[in-house]
Amino acid sequence: MLDFSRNYFELFGLPQTYQIDTGALAERYRELQRVLHPDRFASASDRERRLSLQGATRVNEAFDTLKDPVRRARYLLSLHGVDTDAQQQTTQDPGFLMEQMELREELEAARSSPEPLVRLDLIMERVNAQIRTLVAQIAVQLDTPAPKHLDIALALVRKVQFLQKLRLEGEALEAELEQAL
Repeated sequence: MLDFSRNYFELFGLPQTYQIDTGALAERYRELQRVLHPDRFASASDRERRLSLQGATRVNEAFDTLKDPVRRARYLLSLHGVDTDAQQQTTQDPGFLMEQMELREELEAARSSPEPLVRLDLIMERVNAQIRTLVAQIAVQLDTPAPKHLDIALALVRKVQFLQKLRLEGEALEAELEQAL
């Protein structure tokens, strides 16, 4: 069956690094799902069915974590002993926080602009570009998992989380605007 003591990277046979081969991840996911899928254990004992379900659930959780850049970073940080939940969940960068407030104000202003969807697209392009930049910086920091680098990576992860929330707000606004058309 599945060794539940293995971390997500070991489970998928991947090196424990931030940069991963997403193709290999997807291929290994499909292989594990074929082996562990509960339908294959329909006539097995209760214990085997339960283990199959637990294994499939663990594989799904691991896959969802490793394929998402922020969740993967948080997981890697936790493997290095960084408690990503214990510390304050906000960034301490006042310039970044000010920029977030300005972006939220721009989102609200887009609602009443002459071409709200065009303005919203421009805002969302900036947000997505910032996320890509921060994710690239996270990769650099996690390549050298020294304490200083891990602290910087955690701060960057928090910034990405802020931007992801902003992106969700933008997507909700887009849906609202499109529905109003």
